Amino acid sequence: MTEKKSIGFFEKYLTIWVAICILAGIGIGYVAGDSIRFLSDMEISGVNIPVAILIWLMIYPMMLQIDFSSLKAVGRRPKGVVLTLVVNWLIKPFSMAFFAWIFFEHLYSAFISPEQAGEYIAGAILLGAAPCTAMVFVWSYLTDGDPTYTLVQVSLNDLVILVAFVPLVGLLLGITNISIPYDTLFASVVVFVVVPLLAGYLTQRWLVGRRGAEWFKTRFLPAFKPVSVMALLLTLVLLFAFQGNTILARPLIILLVAVPLVIQTYFIFFMAWYGGRWLKLPHPICAPAALIGASNFFELAVAVAIALFGLDSPAALVTVVGVLVEVPVMLSLVAFANRHRV
Repeated sequence: MTEKKSIGFFEKYLTIWVAICILAGIGIGYVAGDSIRFLSDMEISGVNIPVAILIWLMIYPMMLQIDFSSLKAVGRRPKGVVLTLVVNWLIKPFSMAFFAWIFFEHLYSAFISPEQAGEYIAGAILLGAAPCTAMVFVWSYLTDGDPTYTLVQVSLNDLVILVAFVPLVGLLLGITNISIPYDTLFASVVVFVVVPLLAGYLTQRWLVGRRGAEWFKTRFLPAFKPVSVMALLLTLVLLFAFQGNTILARPLIILLVAVPLVIQTYFIFFMAWYGGRWLKLPHPICAPAALIGASNFFELAVAVAIALFGLDSPAALVTVVGVLVEVPVMLSLVAFANRHRV
């Protein structure tokens, strides 16, 4: 009998935890008012220090999993890697920008001012330009994906982020006529990608050398899961403490933001899924390739949105709503992949 796989407790109910943090943050913001405003002023080069610490605690454990030696296997089965790169970097950012433009600039014009629409679009662009590096391991596991190949895809995406994220975001934000502080954008990538990636790589090499790969995977990595989840939840509380007044004044805004994000997720998944079928990729490679495109590196998107636009900005709100909708949507796609395996 095939073993029935299940998602971890924290991951399975992530949407519930996020919803609780939204309510807690809104409540704190309503009660505290401007007394917590000093937290938004604690920044260096546009990077908010409290948020930077929390998001670094989220990202660093993910980077510990990356094994760049796995990239040696790229040439053995290149079709899946090519599909991942094309979908994540040549299609996904532009389709996200398109859906955001349609909804925020046009369909929602009666509810959102042109100035706000620009920031909502910017938040969506930041999500679309940041492919997943962590939760995709969960989705791959649930669909019986090839774990080694998934690691190859994630490791390659992390390297591409280093060189493509800034120019791609700059291009798409420029098209939407949003002023781009490139110094802040570069600083954000260094703080939230380069530093934790380097730290994770060096930590992994040192600990594996001293204690062995088995201890590192079964003892050390699991110990960081609660840290990463708690950092995420605290970040959400902080964000919604600053977004509280906006949401209370316009309670449907979260639903409006969620609609284009959900459409984008399904669009990208099915494009990658049927692209993989056309390439005759086996299920253990096709499923993760489709899921990695549909999922987002929301930690990076949240961090950069805050750095560029502020804690209480529409852009930051979009990236957080991305966290809210991701788990239930991705679980539905996992179910689809499992029902249609070949």
